[in-house]
Amino acid sequence: MFEIIYKDIKENKENEETIKKVLEQCFKEEKLEKSKLYITVTLTNSKNIEKINKKYRNIDKETDVLSFPMYEKREIEEKIVQKDFEYEDILGDIVISVEKVEEQAKEYGHSFERELSYMIVHGFYHLMGYDHIEEEDKKKMRPKEEKILNTLKIVRK
Repeated sequence: MFEIIYKDIKENKENEETIKKVLEQCFKEEKLEKSKLYITVTLTNSKNIEKINKKYRNIDKETDVLSFPMYEKREIEEKIVQKDFEYEDILGDIVISVEKVEEQAKEYGHSFERELSYMIVHGFYHLMGYDHIEEEDKKKMRPKEEKILNTLKIVRK
């Protein structure tokens, strides 16, 4: 279902447990728990995510989370409807700056776990083809994110 990669930061079992719990709920919510879809989550630092952001998005600044989906929204929806999961298939990659997560947790006044969980859910829904650039799209994506976090009782403090 997922793999966690550490790039220039220390491994952290607590973070891994959080990621596992959140992704399992995401898969359950989207009825993908029997699929063979696979996600790679890379935890890194601000310097590395800035390089990735510049290379792939041509934006020369750090960010909190990047998502690299393998499918367009309609393609993943077709796979789900057709239950086309006979072999392991990559849904996409999520890259998270742990430094940025720490910074934003302090800034927003909630726990590191809550901020990391939100980054995972947010990245997951980008992999599922959702976006938040247009207000209409945001109205579809945000409730899905909040439902996952509320179900897991990972709430803002």
